[in-house]
Amino acid sequence: MGIITSILSGFALAFIAPVLYRFGRGATGWIVAMLPLGLAAYFSSLIPQVCSGEVITESFRWIPSLGINLSFYLDGLSLLFALLISSIGALILIYAGRYLSGHPCLGRFYLYILMFMASMLGVVLADNLITLFVFWELTSLSSYFLIGFEHDRHESRAAALQALLVTGIGGLALLAGFILLGQTGESLELSNLLNSGDAIRNHQLYTPILLLVLAGAFTKSAQVPFHFWLPSAMEAPTPVSAYLHSATMVKAGIYLLARLSPVLGGTDLWLYSLTTAGAATMVVGAYMAIQQSNLKLILAYSTVSVLGILTMLLGLGTELAIKAAMVFLVGHVLYKAALFLVAGAVDHETGTRDVNRLGGLWRAMPITAIAAGLAALSMSGLPPFFGFIGKELFYEAGLTVQSAAHLLTGVSMLTGMLLFVAAGMAGIRPFIGRQYILHKKPHEPPVSLWLGPVLLAGSGLACGVAPGLVDTSLVAPAVSAIIGHPVPVKLALWHGLNPALVIGTITVAGGLGLFAVRSRLIKVLSPLSNVVVLSPTYLYKRSLDGLMAIASLQARIIQSGYQRYYLLIIFTVTAALVLYTLISLGGLHGPVNLSNIQFYEAGLAALILMGALLSILTNSRFTAVAALGVVGYSVALIYIIYGAPDLATTQILIETLTVILFVLVVYHLPIFSKFSSVAARIRDALISLFAGGTMTALVLKATNVQFHPTISSYFAENSVPLAHGRNIVNVILVDFRALDTLGEITVLAVAGIGVYALLKLKLKPEGV
Repeated sequence: MGIITSILSGFALAFIAPVLYRFGRGATGWIVAMLPLGLAAYFSSLIPQVCSGEVITESFRWIPSLGINLSFYLDGLSLLFALLISSIGALILIYAGRYLSGHPCLGRFYLYILMFMASMLGVVLADNLITLFVFWELTSLSSYFLIGFEHDRHESRAAALQALLVTGIGGLALLAGFILLGQTGESLELSNLLNSGDAIRNHQLYTPILLLVLAGAFTKSAQVPFHFWLPSAMEAPTPVSAYLHSATMVKAGIYLLARLSPVLGGTDLWLYSLTTAGAATMVVGAYMAIQQSNLKLILAYSTVSVLGILTMLLGLGTELAIKAAMVFLVGHVLYKAALFLVAGAVDHETGTRDVNRLGGLWRAMPITAIAAGLAALSMSGLPPFFGFIGKELFYEAGLTVQSAAHLLTGVSMLTGMLLFVAAGMAGIRPFIGRQYILHKKPHEPPVSLWLGPVLLAGSGLACGVAPGLVDTSLVAPAVSAIIGHPVPVKLALWHGLNPALVIGTITVAGGLGLFAVRSRLIKVLSPLSNVVVLSPTYLYKRSLDGLMAIASLQARIIQSGYQRYYLLIIFTVTAALVLYTLISLGGLHGPVNLSNIQFYEAGLAALILMGALLSILTNSRFTAVAALGVVGYSVALIYIIYGAPDLATTQILIETLTVILFVLVVYHLPIFSKFSSVAARIRDALISLFAGGTMTALVLKATNVQFHPTISSYFAENSVPLAHGRNIVNVILVDFRALDTLGEITVLAVAGIGVYALLKLKLKPEGV
């Protein structure tokens, strides 16, 4: 199996899954989970190669003229994310098969979730920037379908649209950043750009590149002020929340920052942008988490907080900070995905996710309670869990920064305390204390619902007790890929008595105190949450309302439903653009030479002008038709004067036929009357003069422009020897421009058939 095969297999199974569901029914989740499980095994088999420093690449030509290839790149960072995406994807599919059992759209759900999994693999494995962007947008599209899966609910549709708009706008900024980055680095391949960091950082386009890339990463990974879309996305089914909004999709922005760290990192702008956004996000997310009573919202806001921690660590950019980021990332994926799945199991068995109505569930759901407890303890940063190791490294990295170390440490401690409270509320509170009376009698869910939480939470414990399972095989290669050179990583539970341990102990003590007084704390802090005028959610809603109002106004103006207004807009805009272009290209040109105009030519011009004026000024339709006929026949006379009798003959025939048809139609029309006002007629006259004058200026300009030698001499010289015809115009039409003429004949033939069909159409009288 190759890299491209692993990605394409996900898309292939996605489109087959709805058919499989028709036959597999309840077992479909287990069946389709075999693919991500196989992919996890495949990526695991590559660990020895990657640990030895080998980089695996694959490339296929796509649009080589633009430097766009389907190229893929697997190193330590890609491998870590690919393993997380595939292994957790397998557990999510098993879980979803039981959680959504009986849902009429379950087959469609498998399509969406597998499409998302394959897209995420494409993001973390892509080597070409444009290829990465394509997969990036596919994750947004598939997440839109997944968030709005319950499409009959307004809340789900609104949340899906919100996520798509926020991440989509960021995606457009990211595309612009990628294009500039490719131009600056003279390559769209990440493998080449990773070696051009110094040149890109010293380039004058570095600042716009960085800001555009950060816009894409921050919107995807829900950094302040774009964090509001992630909690709203909890309208999605729990398997979606566990997979997209905890373990994978929201980590795409983190992956991008880590991947481009060797290229864009190491500057003050990078440092201050990421640390400021990350610090603000981790505090805001943790603060909002403890004010929630819905299990999924508690976990969503705490996820926002952890995303801020990861962003801040990547902004610091030291070896210790990068190592802390990778360890924290793995630990968060294990405990947060487990807690999301536990929340879904609790909701599935009790009918509620309100922590204020849950308690004592350990008696009825002992296996789920054990999984929740293990995951919550890891999230709290207690030993011997992997979350403890990540928290210690997080504090240690903050202590080693050269500036604002005390501020970062204080913010980190506050965040840690609040996350401790959130962990207790989501993973401990529902299972201890007295049991409440619920609409459903709780009991242990089926194995499909507790298998994932147990494996994930158990892995967090196993990696904490034996960190050697992941430090050299997964964390070290990922850190080395970000830093750009081999970095040894040796993780351990005990590093002796150090400042990080002291800070961690204070954090736990403070977290216990806050958990004990959380009810009173929420009452004290709740007034701050009522200030919604400056909240991102409020601003988003007002911005969306304003956008819809502008769109409605624009539609009323542009899409009026009246053809005359469409023509006015088209003529005005086209003429204005043409005139602007003419002026910008050197101004307007008058007639080349007026002295050679003969009296009969001037007379024909005057006759054409008078006929046109009469056609628009007369109150008689017959007079207007006759005036138009004068114009047509005068044009035919011009053809005769300039030696084109065949064109004149064609013009006379067409003009005669047109006049006859007009007369036949006008005969059946009602009496002529004017419906437009004087102001409307003046407006139409001005626009007509403007459009006509612009076209005249364009023709005069064209007569003074000659990019290539004239081709008329070629036609005159080759008409007889090549086409065996002496009538040059006919030769041009039937030989030199044969395909063009054939197209015109085809159009006329189709129009004629249509007219004939309309004439032969016999409508039945109404009521028959």
